[in-house]
Amino acid sequence: MADTPVSSPTPPASVAQAARGFEPVRSVRLYERIVEQVEEAIARGELRPGQRLPSERELVVQFGTSRATVREALRVLESNGVVRSRPGDPNGPEILPFTTGGLTKQMRRLARADGLSLSQLLVSRMMLDSTANRLAAVLRTEAQLAEMDAAIEQMRTSVDGGYGSFSEADFAFHEAIARASGNTLIQVCNGVVRDTVLSLISDKIAHARNAQALMKRSLGHHEQVLAAIRAGDGPEAGRASLHSLYDYYASYVPKAERAALEALLDD
Repeated sequence: MADTPVSSPTPPASVAQAARGFEPVRSVRLYERIVEQVEEAIARGELRPGQRLPSERELVVQFGTSRATVREALRVLESNGVVRSRPGDPNGPEILPFTTGGLTKQMRRLARADGLSLSQLLVSRMMLDSTANRLAAVLRTEAQLAEMDAAIEQMRTSVDGGYGSFSEADFAFHEAIARASGNTLIQVCNGVVRDTVLSLISDKIAHARNAQALMKRSLGHHEQVLAAIRAGDGPEAGRASLHSLYDYYASYVPKAERAALEALLDD
């Protein structure tokens, strides 16, 4: 009697689904491996800002690759703000400190490609600002409070001087609060979001017919924030920040999109 062919068992549905979800394997270029190794060494603290990478010739030997590959990796690292090379410098590229420049560029690109609306940016800024204010009310030092005082005074004298000088003082005030929050991530994220928002609407604010009235109203809100931080009242500092940002920026957001901003207000 002939053997009956045995059919292969049907794989469980979950296995079949997982297989259909696989993606093609991506070939990683050699220069990308070099970039990854340098960035990982920085993340581990083995390379620090101010230190130098080996010379190009030494890197070719260490990585066991061509000079063209090393040069492409260094070009990418420099473009990303990780290293800096000086023409004619016999030393290797210098490791740079972290900056928000790259993040800001990416955020602006995302916003201008309609992937991120102004209302979404403002919601993020309202949340970050109010949280920073609540923390600063509890954690701020006298020196940091003095920085906030100085920024507010500069805002007062800048109301009649135009939007540019007022904006600089406003920036200094929020930076002082972010530092006082004691949270580096809040400071970085807040700075990136703030810069992105201003890059989209600063011209509109500067040329608004009621620009001076807006600045005076904003100054009043900032003074409320400072008073709350000085008194150690975190909830009030956070509330004042939310209303300040809404009052200053909401008119630039389409009415249909303001609900998200209003949801953060407590009255």
